[in-house]
Amino acid sequence: LREPSNASEGNESNATVGASAGRCQGLDIPNELFLALGLVSLVENLLVVAAILKNRNLHSPTYYFIGCLAVSDMLVSISNLAEMLFMLLLEHGVLVMRPSIVRHMDSVIDTLICSSVVSSLSFLGVIAVDRYITIFYALRYHSIMTLQRAVVTMASVWLASTASSTVLITYYHSNTIRLCLIGFFLFMLVLMLVLYIHMFALARHHLHSISSQQKPTTAYRGGSLKGAVTLTILLGVFFICWGPFFFHLILIVTCPTNPFCTCFFSYFNLFLVLMICNSVIDPLIYAFRSQELRRTLREVVTCSW
Repeated sequence: LREPSNASEGNESNATVGASAGRCQGLDIPNELFLALGLVSLVENLLVVAAILKNRNLHSPTYYFIGCLAVSDMLVSISNLAEMLFMLLLEHGVLVMRPSIVRHMDSVIDTLICSSVVSSLSFLGVIAVDRYITIFYALRYHSIMTLQRAVVTMASVWLASTASSTVLITYYHSNTIRLCLIGFFLFMLVLMLVLYIHMFALARHHLHSISSQQKPTTAYRGGSLKGAVTLTILLGVFFICWGPFFFHLILIVTCPTNPFCTCFFSYFNLFLVLMICNSVIDPLIYAFRSQELRRTLREVVTCSW
């Protein structure tokens, strides 16, 4: 991803490139920040998974999907920690490896990161569909979203994420591969936005019904709409944290040698920090938005098993 930033040299006038370089120094993010964010994210998401496993009231397809999303966030943390430790060991001469092995390890870590990205976005889409079924097909939800179908869905997402990430990393130089990743990101965003707009249209209708002193909706649907708000917050956080990275990919495809694009490339370390922050923020949203999960997290932290 950093290669196009050097491609503009010699293709633009010295004055233009010099002015662009003067304005775009990038950000020097210390390795300690990456390590700290990775550790915080790892601990938080481990607590979320432990809470879901501990509380039988959370043993439902919806929370299983949330647990898988937490595992995806953990993969981001683990891959980040592994990469940082790997780089530090190489820089200080503690670990000596042949260049071919280093490239192979880098590809493995990149595949793990890419798999976590694809699985995170996929599970956000799965959770959105699950909430949609809960709200609009409440009476048939348990017959539609059975435990067997939930397991098949989770297994399919993990297998597809692993396979696609392997292909993406193997052929990452191809613009076609980058366009596929960008297209997948945009497709999932559009899908979730359509579902959420429909859900909030229903919520608005319920508010009008209540204001007209009609019979209010059931508490079950009210809780489902609250869950939709939570997932919307998750989607917004995901878009803010991952959006710059995907915009980075779009610029690589469309204008790799443009000085303004190379200026954007120089802030890639900031995009990495935002991606890790996404895995840090998600568990906080779960804890503050779900009373049941918040109570269970408190029990897990205090070891009240």
